[in-house]
Amino acid sequence: MYIAGNYWNHYIGDTDDSLTLLDYLAGKGQQEISIKEIFSETGLDKLNGDFRRSHTPLTAPAGGEAGEGYYREFYFAIDLVVDLAALLLECKVSGSLDLSELAGYDLPASGPVVLTAAPEEQELISRALEDFSSAPLEYDLSELCPEEALLEMAELCRRLRQELYGE
Repeated sequence: MYIAGNYWNHYIGDTDDSLTLLDYLAGKGQQEISIKEIFSETGLDKLNGDFRRSHTPLTAPAGGEAGEGYYREFYFAIDLVVDLAALLLECKVSGSLDLSELAGYDLPASGPVVLTAAPEEQELISRALEDFSSAPLEYDLSELCPEEALLEMAELCRRLRQELYGE
């Protein structure tokens, strides 16, 4: 996988939120998933593009085998957005995702998964990557991560944005 060697597990894709995202996507049981649907189900759409602070965990219905009434929690909105950007890049480069390969263990996904994004979601993700790249210490991640790690992640986000959007 393209992102595995370039982004995934290098400050991107290596958090609890990342594994929760892969599990959530696999649990949907769909071969094509829109970013709009993900934003809506996780509550990212209610943040109006401000991913700097996550006052409460974002949640998404578990679906699949986890059953009704169970929700997956995401703690940092920017982690979720950055991971989605990396997954979009993988779809752009390879055409699809192998969620189990990214997770490093078997997930209940049936075949490859493709993420799609409308221009509005693409613009929102591009702006989020740009904002994080220019001001990583303004994000709630700064409370947990050393400054050096955040600066390295910011550089990866800048490169990811360049590859994904040519900006």
